[in-house]
Amino acid sequence: MSSSMRAVVAPEPGGPEALKIVERAIPVPGEGELLVKVHAAAINRPDVMQRQGLYPPPPGASDILGLEIAGVVEKVGPGTSRFKVGDRVMSLVHSGGYAEWVVVTEAVTLPIPANMSFVEAGSFPETYFTVWSNLFERAKLQPGETVLIHGGASGIGTTAILLAKALGSRVIVTVGSDDKCAACLKIGADVAINYNKRDFVEAARAATDGKGPEVILDMVGGDYIRRNLEAVAVDGRISQIAFQQGARVDIDLTLLMTKRLTMVGSTMRVRPVPLKALVAAALEQKVFPLIAAGRAKPLIDSTFPFERVADAHRKMDASGHVGKIVLVMQEGAEAPGSVKA
Repeated sequence: MSSSMRAVVAPEPGGPEALKIVERAIPVPGEGELLVKVHAAAINRPDVMQRQGLYPPPPGASDILGLEIAGVVEKVGPGTSRFKVGDRVMSLVHSGGYAEWVVVTEAVTLPIPANMSFVEAGSFPETYFTVWSNLFERAKLQPGETVLIHGGASGIGTTAILLAKALGSRVIVTVGSDDKCAACLKIGADVAINYNKRDFVEAARAATDGKGPEVILDMVGGDYIRRNLEAVAVDGRISQIAFQQGARVDIDLTLLMTKRLTMVGSTMRVRPVPLKALVAAALEQKVFPLIAAGRAKPLIDSTFPFERVADAHRKMDASGHVGKIVLVMQEGAEAPGSVKA
């Protein structure tokens, strides 16, 4: 094995053209870590923000972009026990995913189910960890309840649709076009609202007999924060996971008290490993059976070869995708069970 690898960094903030493929030393797994040969790595909105200089990696983390990967274990570090060389795995990483090799923490690494390709697995960790933690653990979405999901066609949004429907909830989504409405309805959403044509507060209330949804999952922020308070049901829960339209808003929180609302929020990237490990265990117990049954596999919009990472980011920037955009590092990554060195 060579001592160097190709990896993607953004030396200066900017557009997709700021991304550079560079040579870096192959990392060495430490205590409790695995070296994985990457077959697929999905593109996520935080990657775009890092490229733009708005979301730097945590202290001590690599400047290589990428938050989730799927691949094959190449080496095991001391203190590992679950995985061995040759195992197909997927993992959440705080950086380093856009590379030919990456070191992952075994505690937040999962086996790839037999019916999932590397491409599907490479788009699983970031969105499924985020949705499970924020929608089901923190916002406590229950079977029979209605959830309003903003950005329903995104990777987070499609994941939330699939999981909420598989676990017995009713789903309303907001998206920006009729085509995206149709795509979300096709994968299971009950109601799709084109926010360029309808006010989502009024539409969500109309779809719930005037009560509003019990839970809202929001990645938009900005003025949506105020409007979510208006839309959500009495005793409802709002889970905030991002602020694409800004985190600073001037709002009247009276509705928070009069409607007895709960607002929660969290990030995944800087969460301590033991807390991420708890989410990983919950996913294996609760979500893997759904994947085995074909009810909750990641929805893939498109794949790009590693060399076209800038094009993958251009597609993300255009916001026309439905589901995940994935970088493919190895031939055969689309086929379940395929492994090519």
